[in-house]
Parts: sequence; structure tokens; C-alpha cells
Amino acid sequence: MSMLAIVCPLCFFAGFVDAIGGGGGLISLPAYYLAGLPPKLMAGTNKLSASIGALTATARYMRGGHILWRLALPAVTLALPGSWLGTLLLNALPDQQILRMLALALPVVAAVALLRRGSLKPLITLPSAALPFVCAATGLVIGFYDGLIGPGTGTFLILLFTLFAGMEPVDASGTARVVNLASNIASLTTQIVSGHVLFSLGLPAALFSAAGSALGARMAIRSGAKIIRVVMLGVLALLLVTMAREALF
Repeated sequence: MSMLAIVCPLCFFAGFVDAIGGGGGLISLPAYYLAGLPPKLMAGTNKLSASIGALTATARYMRGGHILWRLALPAVTLALPGSWLGTLLLNALPDQQILRMLALALPVVAAVALLRRGSLKPLITLPSAALPFVCAATGLVIGFYDGLIGPGTGTFLILLFTLFAGMEPVDASGTARVVNLASNIASLTTQIVSGHVLFSLGLPAALFSAAGSALGARMAIRSGAKIIRVVMLGVLALLLVTMAREALF
């Protein structure tokens, strides 16, 4: 019961944040740590609740017409194997090594987002025919990241879809949810086979994550780009501080 009391409220908030700007794992993963789960079990159980939350948010964005399927499907196609490979590597590498590599990459991502905080506009204008290939590459790389580490996946997808595929922020958020759902399912399946999912905790947490995701998606669709930018930049800053701290100490 004490584990549920810790994890469920935080998973609700994680689902809310993730549906708007990504980065819900930065909230839910520490919740599972606080509940006393070892790292591998924590990662797998988190994927269960995150998958249900992503499914709920995806359905909400789909009803609102904010998923660009022509670009989402290529990204999903490569996010699946990318996430699977990342999860396999996660189960083989020590945590500190992964965190140190991430701490080197995050300042670059945060700098790009902060420099463009006024508006998320494309960095370059690509031909329409090239966009599916850009999104496919994005799905592969970020899918691998999601399976390997996880937190910030939705945020990175929104950034890349906006800056390089020219999507509007709300459409980028909706399209990111589909890709994130695919990568979560691929990683979750791998973790179930490996025995790294605690269903007695993950299923109740998934219900809270779904409720938070539904609320967050609704708010993002109503409020548009402004709230997405605010939440996304906040998540990037928190990711940077958290991962740098873990890598150094």
C-alpha cells in the first residue's frame, strides 16, 4: 500500500506533463526508485504505466486531429526496432556509464531549445518528399534513446519534429505521442520477456498515468503552443540538472 501511495500520485502528474511536452519519465522513474524497486524492475514497470498513459494521450490527440499520420508512420516503423535495441543495451550497461554520456548531450539540446524559446520555428525548410525520411530517422534515434534511458523522449520528439520537420507545436506533440507509444510498447515487451515488470504496482500506476495524460492532452489542445513550450523547456532544464547531478555524484 505504501508503494502505491508513493507511485500513483506521481504517475498521475507524470502523465499530465508527458502529454503536454514530454518528460514524464523524469517524474515517474524517481517515484519507482522511492518505492524501493531495483533499476531494471523500475525501468520495466515504468514502461507499463507510461505505455497506458501514452495510449490515452494518443487517443485524445487523434480525436482532435493533431496527428500527422504521413509523418508519424515512418517514425513509428523505425522507433520499434530502435527502442528494442536500446532496451537490450540498457539491460547490459551499468547505469553510471549511461548517465555520463547523457550528461554530455543534454546541454546541447537544452541550448537549442532555450535559444528558440520565443517560438518553435523550423531551423531549415526541407522538401515535402524528404520529411518522411527525416521523421523515420528521428523515430530510430529517439526510439533507441527511449529504450536505453527514457526521460525526455517526448520532449526530444517534439523539438525535432518542430525544428526539422516543420510541424506546428500541437501537431508535433500529437505526432510525438504516437511515436512514443510505439517505443514504449517495444521496450515494455522486451522487459516483460526479461521479467522486469512488477504488474501489481504498474497496473494501478497505469490508471493514474492515463488520467493525467487525458487531462494534459486536453489542456495542450486548448492552450496550444504556449503551454507546450513552457512545459517542454521546464522538462529540459530539469533533465539537465538531474542527469548532470547523477553523472557527477
